[in-house]
Amino acid sequence: MPKAKTLQLKWLALASLLNSTGAAFLWPLTTVFINKHLGESLTVAGIVLFIMSITMIWGNYIGGYLFDHWNEYLTSVWGATIATIAIILMIFYHNWPAFPILICFVSFGDGICASVINSYGNFISSKDARFVYNMVYLAFNVGVVLGTLLVGILYPISIKLTFVVASCFYIIFLLTVLLCFNVPLHKQIKRKQVSTSHEDTSHQFLREVMVYAIFLHLIMIYLAYALWESIMSVHITNLGIPFVAYSLLWTLNGAIIIVGQPIISYFAPYIKLHIQIYIGLLLFTFSFLFLPLIHTLLGFTIDFIVLTIGDMLSIPGIPAWISEITPVSKSGKYQSLISSTVSIGRAIGPLLGGIIIEAYSYNVLFIICLPINVSHVYTDCDY
Repeated sequence: MPKAKTLQLKWLALASLLNSTGAAFLWPLTTVFINKHLGESLTVAGIVLFIMSITMIWGNYIGGYLFDHWNEYLTSVWGATIATIAIILMIFYHNWPAFPILICFVSFGDGICASVINSYGNFISSKDARFVYNMVYLAFNVGVVLGTLLVGILYPISIKLTFVVASCFYIIFLLTVLLCFNVPLHKQIKRKQVSTSHEDTSHQFLREVMVYAIFLHLIMIYLAYALWESIMSVHITNLGIPFVAYSLLWTLNGAIIIVGQPIISYFAPYIKLHIQIYIGLLLFTFSFLFLPLIHTLLGFTIDFIVLTIGDMLSIPGIPAWISEITPVSKSGKYQSLISSTVSIGRAIGPLLGGIIIEAYSYNVLFIICLPINVSHVYTDCDY
């Protein structure tokens, strides 16, 4: 494919939107589909989600490594191709064990794509990194709105139709990557790397320690967040609330982010990035405080709004923060580690949640989540 002269934010945001839309069909659907349709236990569903997350972690790592050491464009093409082929096959093969096998291939391809999209964000020279990642995050959540809204409507009609529509988004995503991502990046590396080339070894070591501390806290955030993406779908439906209402919570999540993220971007120059992240983490933690007491759709809606605002303030700031404190020549490595930590949290959360629920109860699980979130908020205040 012919190479464009510069990387454009609109194509990166479009790729993020399309990929997240397709993926949003799968994460909220998987636990319910395995438990209700395939007749497996929540523990089995947790194991499948765990394996999905492991394959995504491998995809994150391989995508970041190949981005730094091989060919950025071909890495993105291979990732999108693997995910697209797997989701198309899922239209025809979605019984046990074909469904969990194919969804792991989708996750592997998505893992590669997540690292590539974040890494490409470091090379948008026309915009500040904080603005770039805010827009990519906004596009991602527009995709979440579309995906969760559509899966809530389509799943009760036909599982095959659900996979057909999801495949359409992945096909368009692959075409976007093929046509728009063939951009020369190495010349931009030389321009942007000057600011980090004169740091002494001790300063670089301190930055490295700070980066990995952020990664550790990100794992704990998504360990709790993964419960909303998986276990909560079963909990809410068990309370007599229809699945479509659960999917609409994610639609509300995306709608709030679509409205709120531009406002945050407007005020971003006046707020220190680490303070914004810290406030977001406090709200995120607060959202788990009342979950054991909630049994109505209104209660879940209010709680999810608080979680969404915390998410909106904290999560998109982390890639920008990492971008600010790490050398651009290692974009693939560090941005893939962000994706990997998200995948680790998603791997542990549903599996641990399923085990705790079957041994004790949902309330015990929610109570355990609270100190986990409090611990990472407390430690983040040191930054």
